[in-house]
Amino acid sequence: MGRTALYRDPVPFRPARAEVHLEPDVLVLRMPDGRQRRHPLDGTTSFACDGFVAARIDARWERRFVRMLVLESPRERVFVITPPDHGAVAPNVVRVPEAPPEAAIVDVNAWDALADWVLGGGRLSACAIADLARIAAIASPQFAVVIGEVAAQRALELVWAARGPLRGGSDIETAVQPLSHAARESPRAAEALVSALAHAAGATRRRRHR
Repeated sequence: MGRTALYRDPVPFRPARAEVHLEPDVLVLRMPDGRQRRHPLDGTTSFACDGFVAARIDARWERRFVRMLVLESPRERVFVITPPDHGAVAPNVVRVPEAPPEAAIVDVNAWDALADWVLGGGRLSACAIADLARIAAIASPQFAVVIGEVAAQRALELVWAARGPLRGGSDIETAVQPLSHAARESPRAAEALVSALAHAAGATRRRRHR
């Protein structure tokens, strides 16, 4: 599919965002008005596409471009969209679907991480450390701890495969650097980093005493 033609804004349009709290099998969306929506992921099918939302800007209606993640199940149909900040959809382009009014607007980085998680099947075992760092930033506190443990195991495998099991902590810290970078911006990624370093330290001690 070609790129959707947009009219850029002279002044950015920034509606309120929802927060994503991802659990292994549940998506929790905390809406701007304080409501919390829980959506089970088991049994869902998902896809992503271009779309638009209708918004009233300066007394006129515009079709605002968004990326849509759609989660479908026999129970419900959930729409998670990127912010409609990038401009209006040009009127003479190919038709794109409209996001419903109840669609949750989330930051682009959160949308990308969530889309990668659900479209990739929701498996930590398939994730590199950089992927785990992005997912940790949207994870619930409990899931962030699990992600940290998985990141630690990935890091240990890399370090031990490269140089053997007996080494200082600096190699582990280098291996989990994507998580360290994410931790500077995200408290949940910081929780995953603490979990990763603690798990790696414990695993290294046990291996040395075998």
